[in-house]
Amino acid sequence: MTHSASLNQTGEGTTDAPRARYLRIATLLGLLLLTSMGLSLALGSFPTSFVEVGHALVTPQDSDIAFIVWELRLPRIVLAVLVGAALAVAGAILQAIVRNPLASPDVIGITSGAALAAVAFLALFGTALSIHWLPASALTGALLAALLVFLLAWQRGISPSRMVLVGIGLSAAMGAVTTLLIVISDDAAAMYAYVWLTGSLYAAQWQDVLGLLPWLLVAVPLCLTRARHMDAMALGDQVAQGLGVHVLHSRLVLMACSVSLAGAAVAFAGGLSFVGLIAPHIAARLVGRGFARLVPTAALIGALIVLYADLLGRVAFLPKDLPAGIFVSGVGAPFFVYLLHRTRYRSG
Repeated sequence: MTHSASLNQTGEGTTDAPRARYLRIATLLGLLLLTSMGLSLALGSFPTSFVEVGHALVTPQDSDIAFIVWELRLPRIVLAVLVGAALAVAGAILQAIVRNPLASPDVIGITSGAALAAVAFLALFGTALSIHWLPASALTGALLAALLVFLLAWQRGISPSRMVLVGIGLSAAMGAVTTLLIVISDDAAAMYAYVWLTGSLYAAQWQDVLGLLPWLLVAVPLCLTRARHMDAMALGDQVAQGLGVHVLHSRLVLMACSVSLAGAAVAFAGGLSFVGLIAPHIAARLVGRGFARLVPTAALIGALIVLYADLLGRVAFLPKDLPAGIFVSGVGAPFFVYLLHRTRYRSG
């Protein structure tokens, strides 16, 4: 049996749900996302109608609200979609790699590394350097945190359970240092850091969208090329090796994709928690655990979660504009407790 034929027996990650069901669900989620983006464009502190929004999108030169639509709302909405998709795919990859339903960028330490680097930037430099360097600082922190997790978890290879334990420990340690930095910072830096840590898309610009988009265009297709390998690895490392999969290499490539996506998303939107935990579970309920179908579905669900969280933050408590992370955490924290209880019940 050839390597290709062996992997095809795992079904490209598509055996858990019929193709027709997957296409139907993906189409419905896509239409829901587009409709939700249109709704978000029309709602805000300055009320606008769908007709006015459509006119501003098609002929901005003749619209009185073109600036509101094109420069204030649309970049924020597009960034919310990209951030949600990136975090959801990062979470789906991590849960598949470590074979743990509780794994997410928050748990493994990626988000904490980005948060520590961002807060350190604000505490040490404040306004001395341009705030546009903040995303680069956060992304660097995420990458360094992931590298540290790998180095500390390495023992003649990477054990998924060991990686999770190391990630939890590092996440706690980096969280403590982050809190210390906020305490010793001046009031302005501490307030900005607090809002950033909560997760906010306030004042999003097109340059933020263009900064995040390339990470998705590279990482998502790359992880999908490993879909068959991921489905084989779900059966266990020994089975995957027997099917011809280079487990360590595939795990490193997929981990790099997850870290890049999560780090980039956190860099541009702050510490949005639980999206990478919730979206893959909902997607798995809808289309099964097959990786090739799970990733696109999780991306759509993650985009919807962040989009609606940001919409609630913008319109539910006018004239205040609350961080989207508040609403995501409000749903994510109970969901995490539910998953923890279910995992404990099953293991018991």
